[in-house]
Amino acid sequence: MKRERRIKIIATLGPASSTPEMCAALFKAGVDVFRINMSHTQREDLPARIAMLRGLEKQFRRPVGILADLQGPKLRVGQFGGDGGVMLEKDARFVLDSDPAPGTAKRVHLPHPEILTALEPGHHLILDDGKIRLVVEKASPKQAVTKVVIGGRLSSRKGVSLPDTTIPVSAMTDKDRSDAEAAAEAGVDWIALSFVQRPEDMADLRKIVQGRALALAKIEKPQAVLRLQEIIEASDAIMVARGDLGVEMPIEKVPGTQKRITRMARRMGKPVVVATQMLESMITAPVPTRAEVSDVATAVFEGADAVMLSAESAAGQYPIEAVSMMNRIAEEVESESIYRSILESQKAEPEATGADAIAKAAHEIADALHLKAIAAWTSSGSTAFRIARERPNSTVIALTPNAATARRLTLVWGVHAVVTKDASDIDDMASRACKFSVREGFAAEGDRLIVVAGVPFGTPGATNMVRIAFVTKEHVEQA
Repeated sequence: MKRERRIKIIATLGPASSTPEMCAALFKAGVDVFRINMSHTQREDLPARIAMLRGLEKQFRRPVGILADLQGPKLRVGQFGGDGGVMLEKDARFVLDSDPAPGTAKRVHLPHPEILTALEPGHHLILDDGKIRLVVEKASPKQAVTKVVIGGRLSSRKGVSLPDTTIPVSAMTDKDRSDAEAAAEAGVDWIALSFVQRPEDMADLRKIVQGRALALAKIEKPQAVLRLQEIIEASDAIMVARGDLGVEMPIEKVPGTQKRITRMARRMGKPVVVATQMLESMITAPVPTRAEVSDVATAVFEGADAVMLSAESAAGQYPIEAVSMMNRIAEEVESESIYRSILESQKAEPEATGADAIAKAAHEIADALHLKAIAAWTSSGSTAFRIARERPNSTVIALTPNAATARRLTLVWGVHAVVTKDASDIDDMASRACKFSVREGFAAEGDRLIVVAGVPFGTPGATNMVRIAFVTKEHVEQA
């Protein structure tokens, strides 16, 4: 099974997509990576979910990617007395404090001492997903006196966002640490960290994962945008998590921020995912709005590695239709005549490394000769990552002896991964690259393809060779 598009599709598991039959249907419709949201998943349920998804690999004979998305710190106000809520009037004073007594219209407990310590006059607090906005007038470690900028009804345990405040604690809670260890142990391919503020947050995740999975940073706080380059350097991939990003910064700034994040990640050779509300109306409707179609198309035109469905596939009424629609949008955009010119206009110069020089050379040779495929032998996946960074016209067939590498590459733009034993010599490398290109439907007798590898074979990060190979009748027969 091969996809007719380069961008990848991530779909979230949930009540609407919890059976093997539904997951198989979603994979056939176009899903490349399945997301497990740890906010709604018990650690004890992980092995069974992962086993179900690994069953798809046997059924379809294709690697399936699995992304575990950590919940992150959920900051909430305390409990209110009476009926559990109060009305905050515009311009009124409202206090958040360390007193656990039930809240009133004048004050409420904020069960996060680290927030009270970090708040300063002028900082904003956004409550209940942006419905209420406060600004700090006085702050101390015991309480923050605020003025209500946007009022409304505030209920117990509603969320708190802090667009101006860097909280001096890790983005990982005790639950996240436990979930990350469980996910890595269970064999997921990617682990996403929520509410990243600084590169040290990603270092914390890496210490726990220890190479058993790749680390993805979710950019959903203004503080992360300010340190974007450092966070990208510390991560294996980036997600533009537009839901919380649109709460914590003025919503009109989100599109421009999305483009900046996408382009910087591409320039630095890290996969980038665009997520949240992409086909939101398809939670309850069989077709999306025209604006949602344009939104997905924009991410494809920008050269994002993947687009993601959340509630659409997890709890929506039309999960298969949502995936099919995203698949069709991507195929249509990538066939547009202006698609290549937009990708090329954003292409970064290769880094001064042998691997990047080889990747650029392979791209230029493939374009000059109009070749359909670039076959990359890769142990760790780094060769395929570097070639994908070039956004070549040709499909990148990643040949790897490691199933874990093939699964990780399901997130990467334009990469079709195949698990096979390592090449024994240069001739074997070229011959089997041709055979698999035919078997996977990317080449036919008489075609040429580029073969990229590292010598000696099996040495991670040693990309140093490029070769043109010819597909013969013998390769077709072997396939």
